[in-house]
Amino acid sequence: MQFVQDAKILIKSGSGGSGSVSFRREKNIEFGGPDGGNGGKGGDVLVQGSVGKSTLLDFRLKRHYTAEDGHSGAGRCQTGKAGKNLILYVPLGTEVWMEGEKIADITRKHQTVVLFKGGKGGAGNACLKNSVHQAPRVAYPGESGQEAWIELKLKLLADIGLIGMPNAGKSTLLNALTEANSKVGDYPFTTLFPKLGVLYWDDKEVVLADLPGLIEDAHLGKGLGYRFLSHAQRCRILLHMVDATQQNPLETYNHIRKELKAFDLSLVEKQEIIVFNKSEDLTELEKKQLKNLFSAQESIFFISALYRQNLNALISCVGSFF
Repeated sequence: MQFVQDAKILIKSGSGGSGSVSFRREKNIEFGGPDGGNGGKGGDVLVQGSVGKSTLLDFRLKRHYTAEDGHSGAGRCQTGKAGKNLILYVPLGTEVWMEGEKIADITRKHQTVVLFKGGKGGAGNACLKNSVHQAPRVAYPGESGQEAWIELKLKLLADIGLIGMPNAGKSTLLNALTEANSKVGDYPFTTLFPKLGVLYWDDKEVVLADLPGLIEDAHLGKGLGYRFLSHAQRCRILLHMVDATQQNPLETYNHIRKELKAFDLSLVEKQEIIVFNKSEDLTELEKKQLKNLFSAQESIFFISALYRQNLNALISCVGSFF
């Protein structure tokens, strides 16, 4: 299934039904009078969180959504049937934006938000009767529904986000820690969209997100990093993977931190775990030298995701946060 994390759709709530003009005429009934019923209310437009959805693909395939209009009133003071509500089922983590303002943030299963109310039904002539106009021959139309373009933006809900440069080994680590089957390869940008996996540890379930690799100026839309940065905002902890075989790992690390800060200052304030991957051939002296470069950081691990070496300590650290 194609991963789609944003969509723009047109929504419209239902219009109210028209009121009815009717008069009571029955045999052996001396007094008749107006008995036109009111129109039914138009359907609302709602958005609801669904665990069965993981992408906004449906909203790329269909872009116009309209709730049902209310039915017209009828004689004998019969109120028209209300229009059916329109419910848009979205993945958890979906934000709803309209005219540059966030109007809803769906983060829980079955969480429901009313986006637009349906129009009220029009009054029938039975409601318009008064001491002056005892037999009105008019009725009112229903209110029109509300219509607008809205934007849906999906930000994955995860406990830990795996970040780093392309080809740092994030997908390999996700596969090693969880039952995920994320694509891996020896070329950049193997991961084209975020993938989730669940780490089971000590009766706990920790959700990990493998996020596309960053390059310099990713916050400006370069590379694939712009697809990842918004998802990182949802993560409680960032697991920063660094390729230990690189020429200057500290410079690489600082590049990533710079991109995080440029996109959202709160990202650099999150709890961070630093993991040096591909470290199976490093000597103890080389590991010590790397640790000294990151002396301000406490959570530093040397692993080999490919050969699944030294993962237990990392797993224990991850689990201790939850």
